[in-house]
Amino acid sequence: MKRNDFDVFFEEQVASGEQVGRISRLTHGLYTVVTDDKEMNGEVSGRFHYTVEQDRDYPAVGDWVVFAPYENGERAKIQRVLERKTVLSRKKAGGSHSEQVIAANVEAVFIVTALTQEFNLRRIERYVQQIYESGARPVVVCTKKDLCENFAEQIAEVEGVAPGVPVYAIDNLTKDGMKELRQELRSGETISLVGSSGVGKSTLINGLLGEEIQSTQAVREEDDRGRHTTTHRELFQLPNGTYIVDTPGMRELQLWGDEQGIDQTFSDIESLSAACKFRDCRHEQEPGCAVLHAIDEGELEADRLKSYNKLKRELKRLELKDRYGTHRTNRMLHGPNAIK
Repeated sequence: MKRNDFDVFFEEQVASGEQVGRISRLTHGLYTVVTDDKEMNGEVSGRFHYTVEQDRDYPAVGDWVVFAPYENGERAKIQRVLERKTVLSRKKAGGSHSEQVIAANVEAVFIVTALTQEFNLRRIERYVQQIYESGARPVVVCTKKDLCENFAEQIAEVEGVAPGVPVYAIDNLTKDGMKELRQELRSGETISLVGSSGVGKSTLINGLLGEEIQSTQAVREEDDRGRHTTTHRELFQLPNGTYIVDTPGMRELQLWGDEQGIDQTFSDIESLSAACKFRDCRHEQEPGCAVLHAIDEGELEADRLKSYNKLKRELKRLELKDRYGTHRTNRMLHGPNAIK
């Protein structure tokens, strides 16, 4: 793996004589560190364990790390993680209030969704929101075009909930659409794939790589779900010099971050809001609301506004829980003096 994407941002963080590699694989707490000429198994040092403050501080796939080689250069002791350019995260599954880093230092994220029963516009909105929050650019890839009779209509729906985001449709059998998708691949950049199990992420990677690197499995016909073919995160290099991170399937994406990304994800609603009569319009029953007027005129889907409000509520709750804890947040949101 060449360091052509190791630019000044990272170079300035490295002292003379320090050795640097990139995390290409993470599984069960074990890391693979790659340099220009070799690949090593690695683990974090004892000092790293001692000084780490939260889970997000541990290395993630895509991270650049400073390491010390040992066992004749066959293994790597990870000493520190270089500051990240971008961080794609989500809230950890379950009741814990902590961040899970999916991938680091990615320039683009491909949201992979199948044009079958799995197709879900609300989930696409959530992915777009989280990708904007990470600092990367989103791209939507609709797979299994060959199994969809009205794919043009569904593509139009995706474009409606992801304004300005490139959308591509891929035929899994003939590979129709792959040539157009390759326009999003830029040498030296890193992209990540996210999406539910069974949507064709591994098949897509194989198509981009030009060889069967990732194993694939059939999905169940009754619910269109697949097994988790990918069970860990791994970084691959494509023939053109682009790096790609595959991730385990994620049917649910619990948000992590603040409300800034919503402005980009819902740029259509934000633009309409500028014409509302009141600057603090909540788009509920206020007179002169441009957003409600657009819904009445059929220019905006009502579900789009519902999703906008839902995501804002989720992020507000996340912010309050981080600041005040679960119990106080519940009182603030649901008590007699609840925040509106």
